[in-house]
Amino acid sequence: MGKSIDIRILRPSFSVPILLLLSLLPLGQSHAEPKANDLVGTKAPPILGDPWINSQPLRIEDLRGKVILIDIWEYTCVNCIRTLPYLKEWHQRYSKDGLVIIGVHTPEFQFSKELKNVKTAVEQFGIEYPVVLDNEYLTWNNYKNRYWPRKYLIDKNGVIRYDHIGEGSYDITERKIQELLHEINPSLVPLTPMDPIRDTDKPGAVCYPTTPELYLGFYRGKLGTSENYSPYEAANFKDPGNHEDGYIYLNGRWFSNSEFLRHAEKTDHLEDYIAIQYHALEVNLVIKPAEGGSFRVYAVQDGRPISPENRGGDLQVDETGQTYLEVREARMYQIIKNKEFGTHELKLASKSDEFGAYAFTFGSCEILEE
Repeated sequence: MGKSIDIRILRPSFSVPILLLLSLLPLGQSHAEPKANDLVGTKAPPILGDPWINSQPLRIEDLRGKVILIDIWEYTCVNCIRTLPYLKEWHQRYSKDGLVIIGVHTPEFQFSKELKNVKTAVEQFGIEYPVVLDNEYLTWNNYKNRYWPRKYLIDKNGVIRYDHIGEGSYDITERKIQELLHEINPSLVPLTPMDPIRDTDKPGAVCYPTTPELYLGFYRGKLGTSENYSPYEAANFKDPGNHEDGYIYLNGRWFSNSEFLRHAEKTDHLEDYIAIQYHALEVNLVIKPAEGGSFRVYAVQDGRPISPENRGGDLQVDETGQTYLEVREARMYQIIKNKEFGTHELKLASKSDEFGAYAFTFGSCEILEE
């Protein structure tokens, strides 16, 4: 396997990174990498689900003579999002030669089952190939899958010929696409595989061990402030002040759900917050407005507004210098993009009772300067 970055796993219900490292490793020298299942070399199972976006329903048997790339993904999954530029480019490069990409959207959260949310994401990401909603996990189970993202290549005869878990190996995947297209048309002249899109996709990038993915609902969450805690109820919490890496700490009044924590009252102050200690370069959070409204979530790192060199792509700054997210839709928001790897404390506060937080994810890969 080439480049290895975190991947998200549904069963068991916690995050397992590809890189389970005790020390820094170059990409491609990872430990405990997940292994593909035994479907390679077998007839591809049906693609089931409904509805379809960008296409009428497609069946594998109707696509004989084509090369099919199945991408199992989820629109809030950071690792899935990072693969999308490659998929979009392969669609542009090879659809005329017989490649059919089908995005199988298998949801992790209840809100990511909603057609309007998936359609909005497809439009915002600029996805033009077909996408099917696999809300009942029918295709997921047909393909014996446990990972986001996952890619299968199916040849002209409907046989699975390639299986890749997680990010990375983009050049290998593209060459396999070309190989299968060449079986359709032996006169096809292969293109040079596309260049890496990000520095961290290039040879020589390294990934540090990070805080594992942190869920905020009671089903998979790890709460460091547990007094008065009760599922499906609002409770008052007090931050103890001492934070342990890998736990969620609350201050103020919060409502607990199986999938999320939600600020439980409107306030005129920013004293109610979620706090974590983490070690990573990048911090993302899946957020959903409770009733579809818009609101701000203010962010501070190590007790200060986020400096320009450490701001994630979704972070803004107001006229007073405070840094915040403008939340208008249910999706993943990038909060932190630290210049250097390290351990930090992050606090997120909102005056709104719309603030629903689902899962923190962390990134750790960079190119080291010589």
